[in-house]
Amino acid sequence: MVRIGCSSMFFHEYRVGEIFTYLEQAGCTAIEFWVETPYFWLSGLPVQELTDAIDAHPNLSPIAIHGPVLDLNPCSINPGVVEVSIGYTCNAGEIGALVNASLLTIHPGRRTAKRPPSEMDYQRLEYYLDAVHTCMKDTGVPVAIENMEPKVNALLCAPDQMAETLENHPWLNFTLDTAHAAIGNADDLEDYINWFFDRIANIHVSAVGPGGPHMRIDGNEDISRALTLLADYGYAGPLILELEDLRFSRQLSGTEKVAILREEVLCLERFFD
Repeated sequence: MVRIGCSSMFFHEYRVGEIFTYLEQAGCTAIEFWVETPYFWLSGLPVQELTDAIDAHPNLSPIAIHGPVLDLNPCSINPGVVEVSIGYTCNAGEIGALVNASLLTIHPGRRTAKRPPSEMDYQRLEYYLDAVHTCMKDTGVPVAIENMEPKVNALLCAPDQMAETLENHPWLNFTLDTAHAAIGNADDLEDYINWFFDRIANIHVSAVGPGGPHMRIDGNEDISRALTLLADYGYAGPLILELEDLRFSRQLSGTEKVAILREEVLCLERFFD
């Protein structure tokens, strides 16, 4: 049976315990906790506070962890940036091990220049993945790499690129981001599912609309087809809603976010009842 949850970043302005409470109120049974969730990140990564929230909300366990990506780039041409990025990823994995997380999702990085990635950039990605495998292999926390939104300097933003990476790293799982995939070729989202279903360990669910990615899914035809395909395949992993609160016309209260999230959870449940 699938577990439906949400990224902690939808409630980015709240403390850790409040975020867990809001997700539970919305009917979630999972959470993907970004270590860059502002209160947690700016408070020095208080693991005990995260542990306390997990203990107080057992219906959301085990949680998934999303590694830090916002100011980092493991494929940078700057060796210092590369090593800092690796260090923070491994630190996120250590946090995941301490809280018995089900998964750590990571991003592949990007070419520093606004140009298409070169062979050297993919060599940097290989270096990063080897380093992550070394620091994570004894933690018991699986690692999954996410497909990226197509941009000129993005890595792993098409199924054929993901295919080579997953083939080269059999230990690595796949986090499918439906919005990132839907931005590209119209067939990419279904190709990701058909090609890599046996490697999918986590799914970020959101739609693309006039405002961009990470919008509500209810009524979106591309996402409906993808969810139907996943259900037909028998997907039973986590479904993590990634909603961007800036896509709404005004700032939302916590209660309003809960109401929106509850509707999205019910929408997902219709595909996997």
